[in-house]
Amino acid sequence: MLIYLGKAEPVIVDDKKALHSVSKTYPWPSIIRISRFIKVPYKKVILTRKNILRRDGYKCAYCGRSDIPLTVDHIIPKARGGDDSWENLICACTRCNNVKGDRTPEEANMKMLFKPFKPSHIMFIKNVVGRLDERWKPYLYLS
Repeated sequence: MLIYLGKAEPVIVDDKKALHSVSKTYPWPSIIRISRFIKVPYKKVILTRKNILRRDGYKCAYCGRSDIPLTVDHIIPKARGGDDSWENLICACTRCNNVKGDRTPEEANMKMLFKPFKPSHIMFIKNVVGRLDERWKPYLYLS
């Protein structure tokens, strides 16, 4: 629509696809360039159980398994002042979560396979799209 209205121009088009109207055929844009700056509010990834599982690749942070039911674990337990934040929540299988209990990973002598982090919205674009078009990488800061 932005291209049709003259507010954007195609940078890369997909030669295998096209948009059709009754009387005209348009190239299928893969990447577009907006003609003038439009302020878009910063996209914040909402802290939810589903997004924590996505961020961690549906793998337990302690044993790495992904073939069993997963829960969300507080690294520093809530009862000991731990909060609900990206840096304090991690994906864990039920077994590891029960072994850790109400302790920190150090107290339970459990090593985390990766450190939790606050994800960017670009990371979730990759998850939604599935296969990421290689031509997008320079524009998504992934190269």
